[in-house]
Amino acid sequence: MGRVFAVTLEGRIYTCKHCGTHLALSNDIVSKSFQCRHGKAYLFSKVVNVTNGEIEERQMMTGAHTVADIFCVQCGEIVGWKYETAFQKNQKYKEGKSVLERIKIRGPDGSSYWLNHDAHVVGGSDTDDV
Repeated sequence: MGRVFAVTLEGRIYTCKHCGTHLALSNDIVSKSFQCRHGKAYLFSKVVNVTNGEIEERQMMTGAHTVADIFCVQCGEIVGWKYETAFQKNQKYKEGKSVLERIKIRGPDGSSYWLNHDAHVVGGSDTDDV
């Protein structure tokens, strides 16, 4: 296995909670209204330093989507998922965008979110109030 080359971002940065690898800029947030099994999640127009997992169809709270889990390139921790395809017309804006779970990342100010035991969502992992 070779050396991992990571993109270094400048500005207000979201990083991997486990290893500090840069993942996204606050300017690239599309929505902060998403939910996942562990609580809050943010939709980003662009993320870096991630690898995509297997593409699969998932039934989310907002309908069926084709998604791939995304993993930090440095530590391999799952940090969220990427929308490949949305089947409903009103969900198409998500295509090509990525969701980072707040429990898996640190905010620009170094803050982390802790597990919200009331936030467990059964049968899906996205809601949006855009």
